[in-house]
Amino acid sequence: MPLSAAQFSAVLTPIVDFVFPPRCPLCGSPVAAHGGLCLGCWGKIVVPSGTCCKLCQRPMGEQHGAEADLLCAPCMAEPPRHTGISAATLYNEPSRALVLALKHGRRIGLVPMMARMILPRLAGLEGEWLVVPVPLHRWRLMRRGFNQSALLARELARLTGQRLMVDGLLRPRATPSLGGLNRKARARALTGAIQPNPRLASRLSGARVLLVDDVMTSGATTDACMVALRKAKVAEVKIACFSRVLDEALDGLRALPEPDVQG
Repeated sequence: MPLSAAQFSAVLTPIVDFVFPPRCPLCGSPVAAHGGLCLGCWGKIVVPSGTCCKLCQRPMGEQHGAEADLLCAPCMAEPPRHTGISAATLYNEPSRALVLALKHGRRIGLVPMMARMILPRLAGLEGEWLVVPVPLHRWRLMRRGFNQSALLARELARLTGQRLMVDGLLRPRATPSLGGLNRKARARALTGAIQPNPRLASRLSGARVLLVDDVMTSGATTDACMVALRKAKVAEVKIACFSRVLDEALDGLRALPEPDVQG
């Protein structure tokens, strides 16, 4: 009788751990199992906490009370097209190191851990949702060999039981580097760069979409995605990302260089 996947994993895991002892992907310290951080590195990860804006997850301070249902000033001034952002971490040195290890270090084995860190932040996914990653232009995809947002989306779809639509959005036009540009300049650079997949128009129309990215910086890329999704007549969009750039929420931690926002 063939072994089930769980039984096969139980047999294989001790062998893999013996040949490749589990180590923290940030500092290299021994850990109990593959796919986890050591206690020291976990302590350096900054997770959004306390009272947050119900739409953008911007920390609002503890004085409002944990149960407050508040909107931040930017969301009140310019209501977003989405109905919520779920970020696993705030962008600091450890989260940046994990993002770079995945994106440029090709350590795709980090994806399950990063997706599990996003999962507790997700809320309001009752019913059916399509899990759609932020797309890469084909040239960048060929150079890198993978789309890290698509890998995260695939794992989140598996964890939540929702349907993955890896090619729901397309990026037919390459964009220049967005580093150093302000929000308006980034929006101009991304105008028309992201489009809904015309072959999937009927499935996107009326659907609720979980848009997945690795890092959310100014929001220009996700805004471009939401414009495309609105063109496809989706009913609702929520955003999930591993890390969110909110320097004002880091309370004195050293600001980091902006991440590569080209995907």
